[in-house]
Amino acid sequence: MSTGREIRLVEEDDGWWSAIDEETGVASQGPSRTEALANLDEAVEATQAAEEADSEAPEPDAPWFDE
Repeated sequence: MSTGREIRLVEEDDGWWSAIDEETGVASQGPSRTEALANLDEAVEATQAAEEADSEAPEPDAPWFDE
């Protein structure tokens, strides 16, 4: 099943592979194409989870922040 993601794979000079999700800009790498893609999936999921969990920063509760 295709997700419609555009992914760029690059074989680096050292033999490792870089995988870049073009839509999100998230990148990962691995010693093989398969591992680079698996690592990319994990990185994209982690990025999306972090963005969904993002909330307003709490107000500082420390005396040195008093104005």
